[in-house]
Amino acid sequence: METVMTMSQLQNFFMWCSIINVAMLLISFLMMLCASDGIYKIHSKWFKISKEQFHAIWYQFLAFYKIGTILFCIVPYVALLIVG
Repeated sequence: METVMTMSQLQNFFMWCSIINVAMLLISFLMMLCASDGIYKIHSKWFKISKEQFHAIWYQFLAFYKIGTILFCIVPYVALLIVG
């Protein structure tokens, strides 16, 4: 059986995908802003890593997550809005 999504369904999918990913990005940023010492203590028990390395890795993660969200969620949503 073939399932076909309508333009409206695709727009809704990418809209909610964008909202959820931006919310996760904001939560990650707020966690780092408010609880970075606690998060570092947990991870430094598992991995031999300096605080500077930890912050650099976290910053890189947020950058890649933001780029991925823009490329794979927000841009398709805007494109569908333009086309639709």
